[in-house]
Amino acid sequence: MESLSLPVLNPLLASSSNLFRNQSSRMTSSMISSLKSPIGGTSLSTVRRFRVGVVRMQAVDEDIDLKQMRDMAAAKKRWDGLLREGKVKLLTPREAGYAISLSNKPLLDVRPSSERNKAWVKGSTWVPIFDNDDNLDAGTLSKKVTSFAMGGWWSGAPTLSFNRLFLSKVEEKFPKDSELIVACQKGLRSLAACELLYNAGYENLFWVQGGLESAQDEDLVTEGVQPLKLAGIGGFSEFLGWTDQQRAQAAKEGWGYRLVYTARLFGVVLAADALFVGAQQLGHYIQELRGH
Repeated sequence: MESLSLPVLNPLLASSSNLFRNQSSRMTSSMISSLKSPIGGTSLSTVRRFRVGVVRMQAVDEDIDLKQMRDMAAAKKRWDGLLREGKVKLLTPREAGYAISLSNKPLLDVRPSSERNKAWVKGSTWVPIFDNDDNLDAGTLSKKVTSFAMGGWWSGAPTLSFNRLFLSKVEEKFPKDSELIVACQKGLRSLAACELLYNAGYENLFWVQGGLESAQDEDLVTEGVQPLKLAGIGGFSEFLGWTDQQRAQAAKEGWGYRLVYTARLFGVVLAADALFVGAQQLGHYIQELRGH
């Protein structure tokens, strides 16, 4: 059985160390200038120790980034090999729909709960390979804060963790000779799931190219509160309707759909303006109190 190393599949977290390293580089000179000796001069030994510490932190960040890049490159190479050698068969969303309706093949949905709860393929089985990390320990909270600050507030991308029960849950539901269609929202995590399943003994695997997001309305029978294409979006960008998926949806549904999000945008602008005016008035009020 081949060894498996899953890469980081959250681009927000994968890029966070780059930004922190750039910020620390810009701050280094100003922090060094603040390191003064008791007699008013700059302590060379203190500055040197500080610089060594900064260099070590940057080296650690670079090692982490390099490892993530290597892991992803190695994973893509393995996944391409699975498809090229026919160990995992490729299906378009439309072909997957035909296979489900005509051949009664099961579809394994490996998306996290944040996507699954919005929309799903009717009759599909849900076992996430990565799911929302709801732990409240210091490490998880730090990741959540980092993810939110690095763009999670805009994209709504949740903090995910690997589901260690993934294989055992799949084995409970499907024998290893099953013809299994594996799908996620965009197609990346389902490839990782296919590799895990193949290494565990599943040899009749089908991967949905492009993920469920690339399916047209007529390709699959779906259920849920949103269209399948919109299950992977979130955050403030979803609220304003500024995602590619929503723009495509607006082109289909016409002006009524666009007016909803235009009204939301105007509401945000008015709220921001009201907060600005309120802050100014509060500042004037505080100044008047100080003057008395």
